[in-house]
Amino acid sequence: MSNKIDKIIEELKSITLLEASELISKIEETFGVEANINTSVISAASNASNVKLEEPVKEEKTEFDVLLKEVPTAKRINVIKVVRTLTSLGLKEAKDLIESVPKPIFEGVSKEKAEEAKKLLEEAGAVVVIN
Repeated sequence: MSNKIDKIIEELKSITLLEASELISKIEETFGVEANINTSVISAASNASNVKLEEPVKEEKTEFDVLLKEVPTAKRINVIKVVRTLTSLGLKEAKDLIESVPKPIFEGVSKEKAEEAKKLLEEAGAVVVIN
């Protein structure tokens, strides 16, 4: 880190909770961003005069659902072909699935598989969402 950043970090270590809150508000105003602070960190630290704020650790999601949201009428045949390839469904089952959207295509799959399925379905003309 640069010397300038080191000085800023050292200065931040010495501010109070109230000052940290004011700093966050000012940063949000100045840069047009929104800071999300874990409220349990603030409530646990409210009795201390010096507080070290840390970003909450975000757990990375490992299982994803691929949801077929919409299939334009003109693109149904292409989407049926892709659905059959991805899921090994029969023609009637694939047709029934795309006619009853929104419907999940996959549930609890890896991120890579979900993204690949989304890419193929969107190329065929479907509207797809990964949850």
